[in-house]
Amino acid sequence: MGECSHAGLSRREALAAIGGAAISAGAISDATNAWSREGHKMTYLLIHPAWFGGWCWKKLTPLLRAQGHEVFTPTLTGLGERAHLARPEIGLEIHVRDIINVIEYEDLRNVILVGNSSGGMVITGVADHMPGRIAHLVFLDAFVPTDGQSMLDVISPDRRPALEAFVQKEGDGWLLPRFAPPPWKKLVTETWQVTEDADLDWMLPRLRPTPFGHFKEPVKRKNPAAEKLPRTYIRTQWPHPGLDRYAGAASETAGWQSRRIASSHLPYITHPNELAALLLEVAG
Repeated sequence: MGECSHAGLSRREALAAIGGAAISAGAISDATNAWSREGHKMTYLLIHPAWFGGWCWKKLTPLLRAQGHEVFTPTLTGLGERAHLARPEIGLEIHVRDIINVIEYEDLRNVILVGNSSGGMVITGVADHMPGRIAHLVFLDAFVPTDGQSMLDVISPDRRPALEAFVQKEGDGWLLPRFAPPPWKKLVTETWQVTEDADLDWMLPRLRPTPFGHFKEPVKRKNPAAEKLPRTYIRTQWPHPGLDRYAGAASETAGWQSRRIASSHLPYITHPNELAALLLEVAG
């Protein structure tokens, strides 16, 4: 399915984010206050990628909550404030279970489930387990696996031996300290395109090694009901051919929407207003 056209001022303002226009918090309010007045409260469940934690959504969550929506930002086991729980047996399925438990214990329904980068693996697994609780899947510059694929499969199978050697050398055989040998700051600034000093000072001390099982364990995608869920792919300006393929496929596939945002790979850090407008537009 190609990109849909949307009538009405609220949709046009939200779509301005796709072209990279700077959208203020006031513009977000203008674009969504009609939905809030009508009581269309939504529930956003935001899933962070490897190395991060629920803390990374800090700039985005107030913008969504200001419109009357619920927002949950859980941290996957072994990361962020839960880094003390890291252990060798943690894999993707445990991270999927982390999110399933949030949905079950908070009794969440009609969830807009958002995953960034490797978070796409997690939301795919969650959707397969409990599609009846999910209203929409949003892959934010995220990997979209098929059944039986692992993160190592979707990024590049050729890199697997080098990554496994890196884990053996620097991660005691079970932790991935970083995704590449350069120091964290170089990776964050040159690869993920986060360059503001304030953002770097906030991010760098909070990044943590990720249990390698998050990358090695395959996802399950077998539930026919999950395949019927509406989905949106949001592509940033981060250069990555694999993600370009996902965005292109989304624009041509029934049941998918394709959107773009002129931002880094981490728009919730560098472009939170623009991302908020897009997420509100997608949900609306």
